Amino acid sequence: MAEKLRLMTVHAHPDDESSKGAATMVKYVTEGHEVMVVTCTGGERGDILNPAMDRPEVLENMNEYRRKEMARAVEILGVSHRWLGFVDSGLPEGDPLPPLPEGCFALVPLEESVPPLVKLMREFKPHVVITYDENGGYPHPDHIRCHEVSVAAFDAAGDPDLYPESGEPWTPLKLYYSHGFSRTRMQAMHDALLARGMESPYTEWLEKWDSSRGDVAARVTTRVECAEYFEKRDAALLAHATQIDPNSRWFAVPLEVQRDVWPFEEYELVRSLVDTTLPEDDLFSGISEKVHA
Repeated sequence: MAEKLRLMTVHAHPDDESSKGAATMVKYVTEGHEVMVVTCTGGERGDILNPAMDRPEVLENMNEYRRKEMARAVEILGVSHRWLGFVDSGLPEGDPLPPLPEGCFALVPLEESVPPLVKLMREFKPHVVITYDENGGYPHPDHIRCHEVSVAAFDAAGDPDLYPESGEPWTPLKLYYSHGFSRTRMQAMHDALLARGMESPYTEWLEKWDSSRGDVAARVTTRVECAEYFEKRDAALLAHATQIDPNSRWFAVPLEVQRDVWPFEEYELVRSLVDTTLPEDDLFSGISEKVHA
Protein backbone atom coordinates (compact mmCIF):
# COMPACT_ATOMS: atom_id res chain seq x y z
CA MET A 1 0.00 0.00 0.00
CA ALA A 2 1.18 3.53 -0.78
CA GLU A 3 -0.36 4.65 2.51
CA LYS A 4 -1.86 2.88 5.48
CA LEU A 5 -5.55 3.52 5.89
CA ARG A 6 -6.86 4.49 9.30
CA LEU A 7 -9.95 3.42 11.20
CA MET A 8 -11.27 4.96 14.43
CA THR A 9 -13.94 3.31 16.57
CA VAL A 10 -15.62 5.32 19.33
CA HIS A 11 -17.14 3.50 22.31
CA ALA A 12 -18.84 4.39 25.56
CA HIS A 13 -17.09 2.06 28.03
CA PRO A 14 -14.17 -0.35 28.28
CA ASP A 15 -15.33 -3.78 26.95
CA ASP A 16 -17.59 -2.21 24.28
CA GLU A 17 -14.70 -2.31 21.81
CA SER A 18 -14.38 -6.08 22.27
CA SER A 19 -18.10 -6.87 21.96
CA LYS A 20 -18.74 -4.67 18.91
CA GLY A 21 -16.60 -5.05 15.83
CA ALA A 22 -13.46 -6.46 17.46
CA ALA A 23 -12.81 -9.07 14.77
CA THR A 24 -13.11 -6.38 12.10
CA MET A 25 -10.43 -4.34 13.86
CA VAL A 26 -8.07 -7.32 14.06
CA LYS A 27 -8.63 -8.02 10.36
CA TYR A 28 -7.61 -4.51 9.36
CA VAL A 29 -4.63 -4.43 11.72
CA THR A 30 -3.48 -7.77 10.26
CA GLU A 31 -3.78 -6.29 6.77
CA GLY A 32 -1.45 -3.44 7.76
CA HIS A 33 -3.90 -0.66 8.50
CA GLU A 34 -3.98 1.50 11.64
CA VAL A 35 -6.86 1.24 14.11
CA MET A 36 -7.57 3.47 17.10
CA VAL A 37 -10.16 2.77 19.78
CA VAL A 38 -11.51 5.77 21.67
CA THR A 39 -13.28 5.07 24.98
CA CYS A 40 -15.46 7.92 26.22
CA THR A 41 -15.67 6.91 29.90
CA GLY A 42 -13.74 4.81 32.39
CA GLY A 43 -16.65 2.48 33.06
CA GLU A 44 -16.43 3.35 36.75
CA ARG A 45 -20.09 2.65 37.43
CA GLY A 46 -20.31 -0.66 35.60
CA ASP A 47 -21.73 -3.60 37.52
CA ILE A 48 -19.57 -6.65 38.15
CA LEU A 49 -21.09 -9.22 35.81
CA ASN A 50 -18.61 -12.02 36.46
CA PRO A 51 -19.30 -13.73 39.82
CA ALA A 52 -15.63 -14.69 40.15
CA MET A 53 -14.72 -10.99 40.28
CA ASP A 54 -17.47 -9.93 42.68
CA ARG A 55 -15.10 -9.20 45.55
CA PRO A 56 -14.81 -6.17 47.88
CA GLU A 57 -11.34 -5.19 46.67
CA VAL A 58 -12.56 -5.15 43.07
CA LEU A 59 -15.56 -2.97 43.90
CA GLU A 60 -13.33 -0.58 45.81
CA ASN A 61 -10.92 -0.23 42.90
CA MET A 62 -13.23 -0.56 39.91
CA ASN A 63 -11.57 2.20 37.90
CA GLU A 64 -8.13 0.64 38.29
CA TYR A 65 -9.37 -2.83 37.33
CA ARG A 66 -11.18 -1.57 34.27
CA ARG A 67 -8.13 0.34 33.06
CA LYS A 68 -5.95 -2.74 33.42
CA GLU A 69 -8.53 -4.85 31.60
CA MET A 70 -8.68 -2.31 28.80
CA ALA A 71 -4.91 -2.31 28.43
CA ARG A 72 -4.90 -6.10 28.09
CA ALA A 73 -7.73 -6.08 25.52
CA VAL A 74 -5.95 -3.42 23.45
CA GLU A 75 -2.79 -5.54 23.50
CA ILE A 76 -4.71 -8.58 22.25
CA LEU A 77 -6.45 -6.63 19.48
CA GLY A 78 -3.26 -4.88 18.36
CA VAL A 79 -4.89 -1.45 18.23
CA SER A 80 -3.98 1.92 19.69
CA HIS A 81 -6.21 3.40 22.38
CA ARG A 82 -7.20 6.73 23.88
CA TRP A 83 -9.44 7.61 26.82
CA LEU A 84 -11.70 10.60 26.22
CA GLY A 85 -11.71 11.14 29.98
CA PHE A 86 -15.39 11.39 30.97
CA VAL A 87 -17.11 9.69 33.90
CA ASP A 88 -19.45 6.72 33.46
CA SER A 89 -23.11 7.66 33.89
CA GLY A 90 -24.21 4.24 35.14
CA LEU A 91 -27.41 2.57 33.95
CA PRO A 92 -30.38 4.08 35.80
CA GLU A 93 -33.01 1.60 36.92
CA GLY A 94 -36.37 2.00 38.60
CA ASP A 95 -39.78 3.50 37.99
CA PRO A 96 -39.54 6.41 37.79
CA LEU A 97 -35.92 6.40 36.65
CA PRO A 98 -33.58 8.13 39.11
CA PRO A 99 -31.65 11.18 37.93
CA LEU A 100 -28.23 10.65 36.42
CA PRO A 101 -25.26 11.46 38.68
CA GLU A 102 -23.93 14.99 38.46
CA GLY A 103 -20.95 15.43 36.17
CA CYS A 104 -21.43 12.15 34.30
CA PHE A 105 -20.76 11.81 30.57
CA ALA A 106 -24.42 11.84 29.53
CA LEU A 107 -24.92 15.22 31.21
CA VAL A 108 -21.78 16.95 29.93
CA PRO A 109 -22.84 19.53 27.31
CA LEU A 110 -21.83 18.69 23.75
CA GLU A 111 -19.82 21.89 23.51
CA GLU A 112 -17.53 20.33 26.16
CA SER A 113 -17.53 16.68 25.07
CA VAL A 114 -17.17 17.13 21.30
CA PRO A 115 -13.87 19.11 21.13
CA PRO A 116 -11.68 16.38 22.72
CA LEU A 117 -12.87 13.88 20.11
CA VAL A 118 -12.40 16.42 17.30
CA LYS A 119 -8.82 16.85 18.55
CA LEU A 120 -8.20 13.10 18.41
CA MET A 121 -9.67 12.88 14.91
CA ARG A 122 -7.44 15.67 13.71
CA GLU A 123 -4.39 14.01 15.27
CA PHE A 124 -5.07 10.42 14.12
CA LYS A 125 -6.63 11.42 10.78
CA PRO A 126 -9.04 8.49 10.37
CA HIS A 127 -10.44 7.71 6.95
CA VAL A 128 -13.30 5.77 8.58
CA VAL A 129 -15.12 6.36 11.88
CA ILE A 130 -17.41 3.80 13.56
CA THR A 131 -19.82 4.53 16.40
CA TYR A 132 -23.33 3.56 17.60
CA ASP A 133 -26.65 4.44 16.03
CA GLU A 134 -29.09 6.99 17.47
CA ASN A 135 -30.39 4.38 19.94
CA GLY A 136 -26.89 3.68 21.22
CA GLY A 137 -27.14 0.05 20.14
CA TYR A 138 -29.18 -0.21 23.33
CA PRO A 139 -30.55 2.72 25.31
CA HIS A 140 -27.77 3.24 27.84
CA PRO A 141 -27.36 7.01 28.36
CA ASP A 142 -23.62 6.82 27.68
CA HIS A 143 -24.16 4.91 24.43
CA ILE A 144 -26.64 7.49 23.21
CA ARG A 145 -24.28 10.30 24.20
CA CYS A 146 -21.42 8.50 22.47
CA HIS A 147 -23.48 8.52 19.27
CA GLU A 148 -24.20 12.24 19.60
CA VAL A 149 -20.59 13.15 20.33
CA SER A 150 -19.20 10.95 17.55
CA VAL A 151 -21.52 12.27 14.85
CA ALA A 152 -20.90 15.87 15.88
CA ALA A 153 -17.13 15.34 15.91
CA PHE A 154 -17.22 13.61 12.51
CA ASP A 155 -19.01 16.59 11.02
CA ALA A 156 -16.80 19.15 12.77
CA ALA A 157 -13.34 17.64 12.30
CA GLY A 158 -12.92 18.95 8.75
CA ASP A 159 -14.43 22.38 9.35
CA PRO A 160 -11.71 25.02 9.89
CA ASP A 161 -14.24 27.35 11.52
CA LEU A 162 -15.06 24.87 14.30
CA TYR A 163 -12.78 24.24 17.27
CA PRO A 164 -9.67 25.89 15.73
CA GLU A 165 -7.83 25.22 19.00
CA SER A 166 -8.19 21.46 18.38
CA GLY A 167 -5.67 21.25 15.54
CA GLU A 168 -5.54 21.38 11.76
CA PRO A 169 -8.79 20.26 10.09
CA TRP A 170 -9.09 16.67 8.91
CA THR A 171 -12.10 15.33 7.03
CA PRO A 172 -12.94 11.64 7.66
CA LEU A 173 -14.41 10.06 4.54
CA LYS A 174 -16.93 7.55 5.91
CA LEU A 175 -19.06 7.18 9.04
CA TYR A 176 -20.59 3.85 10.07
CA TYR A 177 -22.86 2.58 12.82
CA SER A 178 -22.07 -0.89 14.14
CA HIS A 179 -24.94 -3.38 14.24
CA GLY A 180 -24.09 -6.59 16.06
CA PHE A 181 -27.31 -7.71 17.71
CA SER A 182 -29.96 -8.17 15.05
CA ARG A 183 -32.89 -10.52 15.36
CA THR A 184 -31.94 -12.01 12.00
CA ARG A 185 -28.52 -13.02 13.29
CA MET A 186 -29.98 -14.38 16.51
CA GLN A 187 -32.55 -16.46 14.62
CA ALA A 188 -29.90 -17.85 12.25
CA MET A 189 -27.71 -18.94 15.16
CA HIS A 190 -30.69 -20.38 17.00
CA ASP A 191 -31.83 -22.43 14.00
CA ALA A 192 -28.31 -23.68 13.30
CA LEU A 193 -27.83 -24.86 16.87
CA LEU A 194 -31.15 -26.70 16.96
CA ALA A 195 -30.40 -28.30 13.58
CA ARG A 196 -27.17 -29.65 15.08
CA GLY A 197 -29.04 -31.05 18.08
CA MET A 198 -27.57 -28.43 20.40
CA GLU A 199 -29.17 -26.16 22.96
CA SER A 200 -29.75 -22.54 21.93
CA PRO A 201 -29.07 -19.64 24.31
CA TYR A 202 -31.43 -17.48 22.23
CA THR A 203 -34.72 -19.26 22.84
CA GLU A 204 -35.97 -16.92 25.55
CA TRP A 205 -34.80 -13.79 23.76
CA LEU A 206 -36.57 -14.78 20.55
CA GLU A 207 -39.78 -15.67 22.39
CA LYS A 208 -39.82 -12.27 24.11
CA TRP A 209 -38.76 -10.25 21.06
CA ASP A 210 -40.99 -7.21 20.61
CA SER A 211 -41.81 -7.20 16.90
CA SER A 212 -42.67 -3.51 17.08
CA ARG A 213 -38.96 -2.80 17.58
CA GLY A 214 -38.19 -3.88 14.05
CA ASP A 215 -34.81 -5.37 13.23
CA VAL A 216 -31.58 -3.42 12.67
CA ALA A 217 -30.64 -6.05 10.06
CA ALA A 218 -32.73 -3.99 7.62
CA ARG A 219 -30.29 -1.11 8.09
CA VAL A 220 -27.11 -3.07 7.41
CA THR A 221 -25.20 -1.93 4.33
CA THR A 222 -21.82 -3.53 4.96
CA ARG A 223 -20.72 -7.00 6.01
CA VAL A 224 -17.04 -7.50 6.80
CA GLU A 225 -15.98 -11.15 6.70
CA CYS A 226 -13.69 -11.70 9.68
CA ALA A 227 -14.41 -15.20 11.04
CA GLU A 228 -10.76 -16.13 11.30
CA TYR A 229 -10.34 -13.44 13.94
CA PHE A 230 -13.20 -14.53 16.25
CA GLU A 231 -10.77 -16.18 18.67
CA LYS A 232 -8.93 -12.91 19.24
CA ARG A 233 -12.27 -11.13 19.64
CA ASP A 234 -13.22 -13.59 22.39
CA ALA A 235 -9.82 -13.31 24.07
CA ALA A 236 -10.20 -9.53 24.17
CA LEU A 237 -13.67 -9.90 25.66
CA LEU A 238 -12.38 -12.24 28.35
CA ALA A 239 -9.72 -9.68 29.25
CA HIS A 240 -12.59 -7.60 30.67
CA ALA A 241 -12.95 -9.98 33.59
CA THR A 242 -15.16 -7.72 35.72
CA GLN A 243 -17.72 -7.46 32.91
CA ILE A 244 -17.53 -10.77 31.07
CA ASP A 245 -18.43 -14.10 32.65
CA PRO A 246 -16.63 -16.88 30.71
CA ASN A 247 -19.66 -19.09 31.36
CA SER A 248 -22.14 -16.58 29.95
CA ARG A 249 -24.15 -16.60 26.74
CA TRP A 250 -21.38 -14.65 25.03
CA PHE A 251 -19.57 -17.94 24.57
CA ALA A 252 -22.49 -20.39 24.29
CA VAL A 253 -22.24 -20.79 20.50
CA PRO A 254 -19.18 -22.78 19.36
CA LEU A 255 -16.83 -20.85 17.11
CA GLU A 256 -17.19 -23.38 14.31
CA VAL A 257 -20.94 -22.71 14.25
CA GLN A 258 -20.41 -18.96 14.24
CA ARG A 259 -17.91 -19.21 11.41
CA ASP A 260 -20.26 -21.37 9.38
CA VAL A 261 -23.47 -19.43 9.99
CA TRP A 262 -22.42 -15.78 10.48
CA PRO A 263 -18.77 -15.23 9.51
CA PHE A 264 -18.97 -11.44 9.39
CA GLU A 265 -19.61 -8.30 11.42
CA GLU A 266 -22.17 -5.78 10.23
CA TYR A 267 -22.33 -2.02 9.78
CA GLU A 268 -24.53 0.74 8.41
CA LEU A 269 -22.94 3.38 6.20
CA VAL A 270 -24.46 6.73 7.20
CA ARG A 271 -22.04 9.28 5.69
CA SER A 272 -19.73 8.88 2.71
CA LEU A 273 -17.61 11.43 0.89
CA VAL A 274 -16.39 8.81 -1.58
CA ASP A 275 -18.17 6.77 -4.21
CA THR A 276 -19.07 3.26 -3.11
CA THR A 277 -21.52 0.59 -4.15
CA LEU A 278 -23.92 -0.97 -1.66
CA PRO A 279 -23.90 -3.54 -0.26
CA GLU A 280 -20.22 -3.42 0.73
CA ASP A 281 -17.82 -5.99 2.11
CA ASP A 282 -15.09 -3.52 3.11
CA LEU A 283 -15.23 -0.42 5.31
CA PHE A 284 -12.51 1.13 3.16
CA SER A 285 -14.44 0.57 -0.07
CA GLY A 286 -14.02 3.66 -2.25
CA ILE A 287 -11.31 5.10 -0.01
CA SER A 288 -8.32 3.19 -1.31
CA GLU A 289 -9.04 4.44 -4.82
CA LYS A 290 -9.30 8.05 -3.61
CA VAL A 291 -6.29 8.01 -1.27
CA HIS A 292 -3.98 6.13 -3.63
CA ALA A 293 -5.08 7.86 -6.83
